[in-house]
Amino acid sequence: MKLTFIRKETDNGGSPTLWATDRTDRPAYVVRGWVVSDPEALAALGQVPPGELDIEIPAELIKPQDARDGDDRP
Repeated sequence: MKLTFIRKETDNGGSPTLWATDRTDRPAYVVRGWVVSDPEALAALGQVPPGELDIEIPAELIKPQDARDGDDRP
């Protein structure tokens, strides 16, 4: 699977990142973010199915470019 870089948000030493895949069977994205560790959030999320992972990303990572105040950081 080939990945195409879309956007990266560096915050507090982390680097949440978004990529698009070249999957032909379904459109998909790969996301790197922070592991959700807040007990209240984990309780609300419920049990994670095998092969899945709950992560947190900053809202800026998925905002359209024109809504990001001209910030074009890679």
